[in-house]
Amino acid sequence: MAAEVWGRLEADGAELAYRKVEGPGPTVVWLGGFRSDMAGTKAQALADRAMKEGRAYLRFDYFGHGESGGAFEAGTITRWRADALAAIDRLTEGPLVLVGSSMGGWLACLAAMARPERLQGLVLVAPAADFTERLMRPEMDAAAQAEMKKTGIWLRPSDYGDPYPITRALLEDGARWGILPGPIRLGAPVRILQGGADPDVPWRHALALSEAIEDDDLVFTLVRDGDHRLSRAGDLARLAAAVAEVGG
Repeated sequence: MAAEVWGRLEADGAELAYRKVEGPGPTVVWLGGFRSDMAGTKAQALADRAMKEGRAYLRFDYFGHGESGGAFEAGTITRWRADALAAIDRLTEGPLVLVGSSMGGWLACLAAMARPERLQGLVLVAPAADFTERLMRPEMDAAAQAEMKKTGIWLRPSDYGDPYPITRALLEDGARWGILPGPIRLGAPVRILQGGADPDVPWRHALALSEAIEDDDLVFTLVRDGDHRLSRAGDLARLAAAVAEVGG
């Protein structure tokens, strides 16, 4: 069984925590979700698979997430995209299979577009493309808008714990990186896994991304009773199968 090495990468004044399994490529790279971290169930399942099979694998925490440095409130899509590219450029070589969950699905698309020559495949789980404009802004009622105008921060309620601080800078920056309604050309196989009962990323939102991607080798899988996490045993099996199908 291959071992997983823990390390820290200096990127733009902050240290990004990562875990890496050495092995033959392509390297599977995990890109986590908003306020998530690399210790989540799906990321760990892929790490266990990589160690068991001796395959190259990388997972990391963005600025302000998990074990990495920085204040979450100072993060933006620009910053987190740069973190993903720094991790890819400095910790991997050769072909890549990018696996992105929720916000990580958006960042995986952005990283794929920035490094097309290295992309072998893309697996997206409940991809939240353009979520700042298309999912968060519509949630803001008059009170939230007033709070944002007064303080620059909206404390968005969360089903997963304390409210999330959403900054004006995050929303304004996110608009710069919009990829919908496309067209998007990735030049590699794409697999999308989406829960039909996802309260955070509606399945029609993920479907809109699949329709925006012009590549022919794309499979959209709707798990009718699946939630946002898609972390049940069957969901994890689908994830592993999707990664293997695109070459990871």
